[in-house]
Amino acid sequence: MALILTLFFNASLSAQYLYKDELIFNPAFNAEVEKLGLELHQKTGIALRLVMVKELPNGMNIVEYENELMKDFDSPTILLTFSEMDSKVDILAHPASLYEYFDKKQILSPVASPVQAFTMALFYNEGFDSFKEIASSYGGTIIPLLAQKAKEGEVLGKYSGSMFNGYADIAEQIADSKGIVLENAVGNANQNSILLVKVLFYGFILYGIFLYIKRKIYLRREKNESK
Repeated sequence: MALILTLFFNASLSAQYLYKDELIFNPAFNAEVEKLGLELHQKTGIALRLVMVKELPNGMNIVEYENELMKDFDSPTILLTFSEMDSKVDILAHPASLYEYFDKKQILSPVASPVQAFTMALFYNEGFDSFKEIASSYGGTIIPLLAQKAKEGEVLGKYSGSMFNGYADIAEQIADSKGIVLENAVGNANQNSILLVKVLFYGFILYGIFLYIKRKIYLRREKNESK
């Protein structure tokens, strides 16, 4: 009986912040989410729960599903939810005042770097206001990683990496807003390294386009002068 109670207690603890996992089933991933989630809850009173499901049930959309899950919780709760088959990611906070502690739009942005956002704004804007909105929408910590192609056998690694990246981003933004330090925080060193690589990459692309245009103008000028 004691063994059964111990196993039941440990299982309950393991499901506290990694609330649903139908995809990863990795003890190390579970432990990292639980460790960060527990510290955040102890220091702020906010429960940040990660939900990863194979498919949304009964034809629900992701917000409806999150609202159903939210009925299980009494304390201030933020749900980060991913559905694999539906290709949906969302963040739901209750009460709504919790949104002031993190930037949902930034976290769920499909664009990671400011250079990429600026490039997209150049091509897809419908005016100056549209340009400003697109150019300022970057910093996504989940969708850019989810959108990357993964080799066979590496899909679960992509899921766990992207979802933990977003989970940690939310936790660290809440901590910054509350003026506390999370000992288990991932920090932004890795994100800054990725950002630097992307800035250099897109910078070289833009520089290459500039040289190409400059060369075309030079050749056209020479041709005109020769006539």
